[in-house]
Amino acid sequence: MKILKLLKKLMSTSQKQNSEKAAPKIEKEYLTGILNEDFNKVNFQFGGSSDFTYRKIDINEACSVIILYLDGLVDMKRMELNIINPLTAFHAEKPILSVKEIENELHSAQVKKGETIQEVVDHILSGDTVLLVSGINQSLFISEQSWEQRSVDEPASEAVVIGPREGFTENIRTNTSMIRRRLKTSKLKMESIKVGSLSNTEVVITYIEGVAQESIIKEFRNRLNRINIDAIEDSGYILEFLEDNPASVFPQILQTERPDRVVGSLLEGRVGIIVENSPFALVAPVTFFILMNSPEDYYGNFIISTFIRWLRYLFLFVALLFPSIYIAVTTFHQEIIPTNLLFSVAASREKVPFPAIVEALLMEITFEALREAGLRLPRPIGSTVSIVGALVIGQAAVEAGIVSAPLVIVVAITGIASFMFTSYTLTGAIRLLRFAMMLLAATLGFYGILLGVFFILVHLVQLRSFGVPYLAPIAPFNFNNLKDVIIRAPWWKMVERPEQTSKRNLKRMNKVLRPHPPKPKN
Repeated sequence: MKILKLLKKLMSTSQKQNSEKAAPKIEKEYLTGILNEDFNKVNFQFGGSSDFTYRKIDINEACSVIILYLDGLVDMKRMELNIINPLTAFHAEKPILSVKEIENELHSAQVKKGETIQEVVDHILSGDTVLLVSGINQSLFISEQSWEQRSVDEPASEAVVIGPREGFTENIRTNTSMIRRRLKTSKLKMESIKVGSLSNTEVVITYIEGVAQESIIKEFRNRLNRINIDAIEDSGYILEFLEDNPASVFPQILQTERPDRVVGSLLEGRVGIIVENSPFALVAPVTFFILMNSPEDYYGNFIISTFIRWLRYLFLFVALLFPSIYIAVTTFHQEIIPTNLLFSVAASREKVPFPAIVEALLMEITFEALREAGLRLPRPIGSTVSIVGALVIGQAAVEAGIVSAPLVIVVAITGIASFMFTSYTLTGAIRLLRFAMMLLAATLGFYGILLGVFFILVHLVQLRSFGVPYLAPIAPFNFNNLKDVIIRAPWWKMVERPEQTSKRNLKRMNKVLRPHPPKPKN
């Protein structure tokens, strides 16, 4: 074993050396101050793109300025008012010695400086307006960005009855502002990283300083910096690069389009990731019980919220095991069914030519197909097609003797149960494992179901999300953190943050905040 480890180390070091030799460092190309030369270098990068636009303005006989931008990414009215009009009105009698003199004439609030050709190209691609000044080896980057974007609307995948109604959009600045608006503190940090060699997508890591663990923040940075891909179109692209075990069907990172859910996670010491052009933010580390919770649990009465959580956990087992229990009972364990019910089930299955596993798979696959078709169809007719299709196909299948009526009831209840989870990725995992449990039930009966549940529990116990156990605080057991797992304790009871994610700053509030009725006056 020691020899194998030594060989692996030697191979890894040789591969690193070869990669370093194969990819030499590219030297930065700086601006020269010769206006035509600098412009030609930038123009060469864009290769005659039709949306690459420029305009030359003469300040005086010795100084000229070229404005560079991409049509469609800048606000033309603001650029004309804040940049073009001031420059055309500016006629300097003395020679221009620094870009500061040009900057003083502009009416824009956000102005930066750059010195390299690559910086100029990157800022143009980001939607900034760039100024090249003759005789000066610096450029100005003016933020006059403007492009079509979707307005803030209610999240479609995480709707609530009580609670905020706004969700993230594809604009990263809109998303960060919604988080800033909820956490008005300088301890809220946002670090920006560029990912994607072609897309150059901005990825923002957000956390609360002093609450989130430094080790988790550092691990986020390391995993993001390791990503080497050509383009990032959505947060789902980087999801599998960040998970501890991407081969698992269970999600180890929360995907949400609700700002309030991200803020609630940050207050518990977790770290969020916001990706440019994506309405879904990522939150980690998470546990299985966080994925089972709903944002609405924290906005209503804690007793009602606890009851709904119990209902959610009950229907978790229904969504996972109900069809497999039906298959096991009708195939191997008929003796546990009451006699009258057994006669009814036997009579309904008398004309069915297939075994229970075949008709169950047939109905489940049909139901999944109807669900996906309902999602892909236009919204006004999608729900109608899925509901009417399920009713018509189910009734026709029963009358034709292809499936039995009890199985249609089982599949319908299972489908309803799978809609109770707020995490779409967790729902997908339960739907996939349901088929595996059905096959085990068809071969080994209840023993197969117990074997499948055992393997799922073993897998969940071993699973980690950025080092945090997936079943915490149940495994490993932590009594103090059970206030927000199976039950939802009242807010005045949740004094401390979860220990798994915030060991440095556990206290959230004082312990004497429980309300008491006023004492009657004598």
